[in-house]
Amino acid sequence: MSRSMAITEAEKMRQLAVVRRLEAAGFRAWPASSTGFDGTWAVRVTASFPAKRLNSVNPLDPSDNSDIPSRLQRAAKTFAEHGRSIMVRQSPLAPPDLVAHLDEKGWSRFDESLVMTADLGSLDLAGQVDRIPIRDMNRYVEASLAVHERAAALRSGLTGVLESIRPPTGLFIRENKDGSPVAVALAIHDNDLAGLLDVAVHRTERQRGVGRDLVKTALRYTAHKGARTAWVQVEADNAAGLSLYRSLGFNEAYRYVYRAPPGGGA
Repeated sequence: MSRSMAITEAEKMRQLAVVRRLEAAGFRAWPASSTGFDGTWAVRVTASFPAKRLNSVNPLDPSDNSDIPSRLQRAAKTFAEHGRSIMVRQSPLAPPDLVAHLDEKGWSRFDESLVMTADLGSLDLAGQVDRIPIRDMNRYVEASLAVHERAAALRSGLTGVLESIRPPTGLFIRENKDGSPVAVALAIHDNDLAGLLDVAVHRTERQRGVGRDLVKTALRYTAHKGARTAWVQVEADNAAGLSLYRSLGFNEAYRYVYRAPPGGGA
């Protein structure tokens, strides 16, 4: 093997190690109510909340490519038992043979997302007012539902997800002068990592700097707690979100996309 090929392989392994670490942090930050493993495929199911990250097959080893059709059928059965259709979350950890199988069978691709990271020590957070996160979980849940304009029926499901988060979590809300919530964010402090989740600004309050202020507040909070690297997941078609994070100093680490079979079957 030539030296250039060896370097390329070493770089690939380093990149996959970064992906594995961030994927594991993402699982801890947004825990499914049930996670089963078929080999190294993590089958995450949460019947009470419809988030795709909580209801998808997540392959975690590019070399784990045996018996693909049967494993997809088993996963589909698991999802059906919980009233859901199978989805595969395809990250760089997905086996190439699995990707080829999904392509051959006509599985759709949708909701491509970027995982972005930033060195907290290099971000300019000066001048940001330190704000203490709220402690009232119910208040945060109500604010999140309102900002995302989600149905009240999802209240208990979202509460269950938030209560299952094990790393220390900062709950942040912005309200207007009338006391109505206009923006929310979660800051997950996981050792040296800081995850930003559930970041949203109500559609009537966008393009006013509310999101930037909230994100910088959350980042300062985690930096004070000792985090060194921040990460966030942003959908590829969210131009405003991507612009915000890039302007703050975030860079793309990797991408993932969801896959679903034609007609909802495996």
